[in-house]
Amino acid sequence: MMRLLVALVVSSLIIASEAGAHEVRPGYLELKQTSSDTFDVGWKVPARGENQRFGLYLRLPQECENITEPRGMFTGGAYIERWSIRHPDALVGSTIHIDGLRTTLTDVIVRIERLDGTMQVERLTPSNPSFVVEASASFGQVAGTYLALGVEHILGGIDHLLFVLALLLLVKGWKRVVGTITAFTVAHSITLAGATLGLVHVPGPPVEAIIALSIVFVATEIIRGKQGREGMSAKWPWIVAFIFGLLHGLGFAGALSEIGLPQQAIPLSLFFFNIGVEFGQLLFIGAVAVFVTAARPICIHLPRRVELVPPYVIGSMAMFWVIQRVAGF
Repeated sequence: MMRLLVALVVSSLIIASEAGAHEVRPGYLELKQTSSDTFDVGWKVPARGENQRFGLYLRLPQECENITEPRGMFTGGAYIERWSIRHPDALVGSTIHIDGLRTTLTDVIVRIERLDGTMQVERLTPSNPSFVVEASASFGQVAGTYLALGVEHILGGIDHLLFVLALLLLVKGWKRVVGTITAFTVAHSITLAGATLGLVHVPGPPVEAIIALSIVFVATEIIRGKQGREGMSAKWPWIVAFIFGLLHGLGFAGALSEIGLPQQAIPLSLFFFNIGVEFGQLLFIGAVAVFVTAARPICIHLPRRVELVPPYVIGSMAMFWVIQRVAGF
């Protein structure tokens, strides 16, 4: 019964992810200091189709002057502009605003890289579309920013959430669930740290394809179990979770590498990003548990064959991702 109740989460999760996929992609602003008063600017806005972009516009302080004219192009599902600016105070104390952000459902990640190697990272939202450039980031700012980025990444990563949901469908008993999720957490924490610190080097596209394939594998194991053919995943779920958790950690590291880490606080930012990932994962599992409790009266009237629908849906969706990601190599 527990697995049948959990199964009902799949449809709403997939529908929600498909409906909001294009609206929740973040924008990205990079300001890289090149001299005492100049910066190279990189501004990426999510695209709609091949020649339309979201209505997000960067508003820099009035004291800024363009050294070069912005050069823009559509590529990789985004519109990217690059140019150089000059500001007499190196932007310190100035406010940077994103016009149009209040009317969207997306966020904007900002990274300012200074000549001395320090970095300021901000996450702008529809309710908070501007920030003030600081001379150096504080402990609390780094911790809070990367904690939020970790939560946002896991909750926005439908492939990672589907893998966790598949594990919940596969494993019987909450003790085994806790052990399995713990193994997954330990594994992806190891590779996240290793890849971020440069100890492990694996190309991103193959990793993303194998992550999708891991979901197909677990979905297949669920179906085998329904047919009375218990596989290795049902017998030793923590081993399977640990092995595939290593791959998912590489995927987390790929997302973190796009954001970057402040050179003066790499251990701190990496730690809080990982804590954010774990917190987001627990939020998801908690939401599933709440849904299970609320849906229990309904599920007792559903036929048992309904239990086959979620693994087939999960497996089909993941197989689509495998083909899509392999084709993108």
